[in-house]
Amino acid sequence: MSVINIQQAFISEFIFSIMGKIKTFSGNIVDVLNSEVYPGTLKISHGRILDISQEKKNYKNYIIPGFIDSHIHIESSILPPSEFARAAVIHGTVGAVCDPHEIANVLGIEGVKYMIEDSKTVPMKLYFSAPSCVPATDFDSSGAVLGTVEVEELMKLDEIKCLGEVMNFPSILVGNSELIKKISLSKRYSKPVDGHAPGLRGQKLEKYINSGISTDHECLNRDEAEEKLGLGMILNIREGSAVSNFEELIPLLEKHYKSFMFCSDD
Repeated sequence: MSVINIQQAFISEFIFSIMGKIKTFSGNIVDVLNSEVYPGTLKISHGRILDISQEKKNYKNYIIPGFIDSHIHIESSILPPSEFARAAVIHGTVGAVCDPHEIANVLGIEGVKYMIEDSKTVPMKLYFSAPSCVPATDFDSSGAVLGTVEVEELMKLDEIKCLGEVMNFPSILVGNSELIKKISLSKRYSKPVDGHAPGLRGQKLEKYINSGISTDHECLNRDEAEEKLGLGMILNIREGSAVSNFEELIPLLEKHYKSFMFCSDD
């Protein structure tokens, strides 16, 4: 940083402090980049950290980065995104990747668009996936169907960040053309494909991954998780209301920390 920039930074901090716009927060700072925890104070103004200072004090509280839920179905909370955000943000969740396949099974593409529009009314960062399996399987009946035309319409939206969990993995294994086309669409728009393959192992798992699917939040045990990690998958450690595999998978985190995310799911 040049001398001029340093002077400008000090001037800005001085002006903000005079105006009473600098807020300070003290506690045990969790530095996730350097794997450190130390007592200190943050100075924050206009949503930006101006200064971090280490101290020799004892604090009981911890200051940690906001949690980004890597996979969740907001509809399971029986709340729209705006009300879900009000409840979640006070517990430290500042963002989420939402798979709206539940509302899509009822209202189709209009339901997905409703979720996106409603999410824009809150400061919490909510991103969405294009549901891949509506209905979930060929044997289900639902209020709507999302085919390749609807999925491509969603893929064109900036708010859609990936193709939603491919739950119908048996269709992938038999080469279902409709589902393969949806995965190809996602790749065409340079968006990843979320997986859902509990208990899938060996050659079937390899075929599933080779179709273009890169993540999974469904692991029945640690051995399955290690196999999926070995094949290059990114896994979600899930601690949800319906299912939890946190205790089973957390021992793998230290060795594979770059290949794990955390999620609630349902």
